[in-house]
Amino acid sequence: MSGRITIREVAALAGVSAGAVSLALNDRPGVSTATRERIRAAAEQLGWVPSQAARSLARLAPGSDTIGLVVTRPARQLGLEPFYMEFISGIQSVLEERSATLLLRLVRDREQEIAVHRTWWRTRRVSGSVLVDLTEADPRIPALAALGMPTVAAGHPGLAGGELAAVWTDDSAAVEDAVRYLAMLGHRRIARVGGAPDLGHTAIRTRALAAVAEQLGLEPPRSVPTDFSGQAGARATRMLLASANRPTAIIYDNDIMAVAGISVAVEFGLHVPADLSLIAWDDSQLCRLTHPALSAMSHDVHGYGALVARTLFDVIEHRGTPAGPAPTPVLVPRGSSAPPATH
Repeated sequence: MSGRITIREVAALAGVSAGAVSLALNDRPGVSTATRERIRAAAEQLGWVPSQAARSLARLAPGSDTIGLVVTRPARQLGLEPFYMEFISGIQSVLEERSATLLLRLVRDREQEIAVHRTWWRTRRVSGSVLVDLTEADPRIPALAALGMPTVAAGHPGLAGGELAAVWTDDSAAVEDAVRYLAMLGHRRIARVGGAPDLGHTAIRTRALAAVAEQLGLEPPRSVPTDFSGQAGARATRMLLASANRPTAIIYDNDIMAVAGISVAVEFGLHVPADLSLIAWDDSQLCRLTHPALSAMSHDVHGYGALVARTLFDVIEHRGTPAGPAPTPVLVPRGSSAPPATH
């Protein structure tokens, strides 16, 4: 915008009075929740920045930093995912060293996420941002690259399209290790309970599973997509175990779903690992507290978050546009995996 947007312009777009705009944008009572949201949406669309906020931003001390993280997840689900809690903890450990701040926002879809990033960058709310849950042909990549905002993608560089710095784990190698381990134990029918199929790391793991199973002469594996929740993991496990040719081993894309898988096995009267072997991804304390303890692809998620944050500061401070892999997840066999039953 060439000039400063006024409250009256926001009010006109939202179809309310200027007084209602003032109440809504200053978080004061007097307007309904629906009206407040409409006013905020209008202000965001117009790119309105309150003068008080602008003055506060101008007074920020040199070197003070805020980095952004937008996650497309319901708040309740995010709180149940150990991965994100550890990942954010890793980011925060680096921010603490630098007296910096994390600005976290949960949104409903990719379009809203792009809008949030644009607003943050236009209003100088952040020095840079972390991009998570990359998809193939991800619309956020060109949008954020066009902004010129320092951004690091937590995902494979192939998904980042070469436009953003990337930090990733070698999911293909990790899947291959898990499948080779199960095949060595004697499993021929291996299935996987994965995440949303549009997620880049889900697609990478699915392709790797099919490729290594073919190399080893195993039966074609079945991958069932989910939303990573325990409920969805349980449903997917029931579907697999109720099939005519049920698998003897299942790999889960997170620990919550693997724990749900143990409960479903009990429902079916199966014993883990005698009748069914299970492997979880992103090892956590949860994996060690189950009975039997879950075999897992152990991944230092805290360290991963820290590496992403350090890389972002390298980009912000113009130390090149680094990209690099984090350590590959390592298989930790525990009590949930064993040779398949012979009967």
